[in-house]
Amino acid sequence: MSELTLFLIRMAFLAILWIFVLSAISVIRSDMFGARVPETARGGAPAPERRGKPKKPRRGSPTHLLVVEGDGAGTRAELADAPLLIGRGSDAAIKLDDDYVSTRHARVVASGDEWFVEDLGSTNGTYVGPVRITQPTTIGLGVQVRVGKTILELRK
Repeated sequence: MSELTLFLIRMAFLAILWIFVLSAISVIRSDMFGARVPETARGGAPAPERRGKPKKPRRGSPTHLLVVEGDGAGTRAELADAPLLIGRGSDAAIKLDDDYVSTRHARVVASGDEWFVEDLGSTNGTYVGPVRITQPTTIGLGVQVRVGKTILELRK
């Protein structure tokens, strides 16, 4: 084998190794800090804060998010505190001790009278029923949302 061929093989191997290292760093960064969501994907400018009394939920609408299966079964977060962050991080409204959950894994937000779940660029994804979601998805009462090995539902 010529010296040039051996040199090219070494350089190709080195390039592949660096691509692997950079992808591993990218995955670790997104797991620790969450994915950056462009402002246009969030729905434009943030809504102005409302002053005065908080609006009462309509009759029959969900009031809390409940962990129904997984390590934190029975844990609940009030929807009045929305948006709710789900993940392993200390700032999460529902803190999950699950190896398959990212630090900032998903978020539950309200828009009008509807509730949406949004994946925040997690490694293992967020599922509504059996379907992995890639954009904010409407959820209702009793719809199962799977985050890692944990299942959550909106309840009254």
